[in-house]
Amino acid sequence: MDIRRKMNISKRSMRMMIGLLWLALSMQAMEKQTPLVSNIYARDYQSLNGKWNYIIDPLENGYYDYRLEPFQKSGFFENRKMKHPGELIEYDFDTSPAMDIPSDWNSKDEKLYVYEGTVWFRRNFTVHKEPGKRYVLYFGAVNYDTKVYVNGKKVGEHIGGYTPFNFDVSDVLNEGENFVVLKVDNKRHKDAVPTVNMDWWNYGGITRDVLLAALPATYVEDYLIQLKKDEKNTISGWLRLNHAVEGEKVIVEIPGLKLRKELVTGAGGEVAFEYKAKPELWTPEDPRLYEVQIRTDHECIHDRIGFRTIETQGTSILLNGKPVFLRGISIHEEAPFREGRAWSEEDAVTLLSWAKEMGCNYVRLAHYPHNEKMVRKAEEMGLMVWSEIPVYWTISWDNPDTYQNAKNQLHDMICRDKNRCAIVIWSIANETPHGEARDNFLRNLSQYARSMDNTRLISMAMEVTKAPDYVNRLQDNMNEYVDVVSFNQYIGWYRATVEDCKKMKWDIPYQKPVIISEFGGGAQQGLFGTKEERWTEEYQEELYIQNLAMLDKIDALAGLSPWILMDFKSPRRQLPGIQDFYNRKGLISKWGIRKKAFYVMQHYYENKKEQYK
Repeated sequence: MDIRRKMNISKRSMRMMIGLLWLALSMQAMEKQTPLVSNIYARDYQSLNGKWNYIIDPLENGYYDYRLEPFQKSGFFENRKMKHPGELIEYDFDTSPAMDIPSDWNSKDEKLYVYEGTVWFRRNFTVHKEPGKRYVLYFGAVNYDTKVYVNGKKVGEHIGGYTPFNFDVSDVLNEGENFVVLKVDNKRHKDAVPTVNMDWWNYGGITRDVLLAALPATYVEDYLIQLKKDEKNTISGWLRLNHAVEGEKVIVEIPGLKLRKELVTGAGGEVAFEYKAKPELWTPEDPRLYEVQIRTDHECIHDRIGFRTIETQGTSILLNGKPVFLRGISIHEEAPFREGRAWSEEDAVTLLSWAKEMGCNYVRLAHYPHNEKMVRKAEEMGLMVWSEIPVYWTISWDNPDTYQNAKNQLHDMICRDKNRCAIVIWSIANETPHGEARDNFLRNLSQYARSMDNTRLISMAMEVTKAPDYVNRLQDNMNEYVDVVSFNQYIGWYRATVEDCKKMKWDIPYQKPVIISEFGGGAQQGLFGTKEERWTEEYQEELYIQNLAMLDKIDALAGLSPWILMDFKSPRRQLPGIQDFYNRKGLISKWGIRKKAFYVMQHYYENKKEQYK
């Protein structure tokens, strides 16, 4: 064996060892989390948003010693201060720069524009502890591998960039002054979810709200309130306490329906219930939400919940028993009018208002769970929601730890948003390659999603293949495990020509509703020319005109979510002067200017709305 071969084997072995270590740490992180507190914004909390000091640490000097052994002490998480002039401490949060949180480091610090690695964050805060309270530290999302320390003590870890997590920090909080330190690492990994290959910006940092909730010693950890499956006149649900406390009295009340139910928890700290009621059903035209109160002797939780049914019948989607066409658009969690990740209520209102202006009654929130404010605003504004986990392109299908990671993200997405009636579809994947391992992976995710929530539709964005004579054939073994057959197609952009749209035929052998989860093409806003010129608004406009005429020929067509509402940043899009690291398929520019194709969709949706009155 020559020296080069030995070196290659050594490199491969090292990469495998690093990968296995990362996965082991991932699974350990998932095991340390406190179960997610439902409806955190209805609890007594203080916000830890604001200025956080940060330290860029590409070599992870604050976590590993020079032998690459994790520090037990002396790491950056200790937030040490010099006690005498001769002491050696090679970091200082106090004199380090500060960053607004929530945000992403890519748009806040030009040195970190394309950075992937570790950044440490620290926030000082004051707590006046109340006797008998439990304190839960909640993060809306941090991308991607997060280690959390409070007052120098590790309280937990989390893997995943788009789902919430929290830790009980009661035992490490001081009365008065405290500090929290996060080690945040957004490096991509082959066995992660998403994997190394993706078509959106890998924004690093603390990208959503940070809250410290003060809860009673025994609190309502989770609950579900919705219409009972297949029944419009029965409201059912359950709730669970954070402890297995038997005999705890709980009152569930919906004043708008004059309903009040007194419940008593069982031995596991859980209780189920049913109401007979006739609520006004939530629709996009009249998004009725009811005030709901959940009271114990220790707390009162307020929520706003809507009631509706969603199901399929043959090739139709039925909302409240009536056929509905999903007039949609896909949206990334990208901020309008500025660089970076969207996270605020103002961002949500802007993006969703644009969708409403287009005539949408539905949005596909791609390719990961968006922030809770986005989902709640969609519900208030009358927009049905497709919510998705980032099982995207080529995941490590054979790796059981990768599957567990995806399953955990699916769980957390459903757990957070199961009371949001606007969500009508849980999506488990996007554009994944066929194969036995992939089929097993996705089948198991589908079954798990259905076990958590059997009242919503399951789907995924599939792909079509082109056969001879302009026949586009959908063949996917996952058709058995979805309620709605959805697929992405880019005729006129990635294959064939715009003119070929007129010749295309569709072979979809499944008696289920069809949603075209993506179609479209790019245009640089303000670049005009002929309809034959790529990147012009005229080309995109003609592509939309011909695609819509083509897709309307699909008998089972039940909805569309073109790609995409607004231009968004992507490291895959490098063409100078045109893309400049933006995916230009948006129907609206980053700065809110509508492209010509926007009005094509608006007109199409006006006609669809008339057809489905």
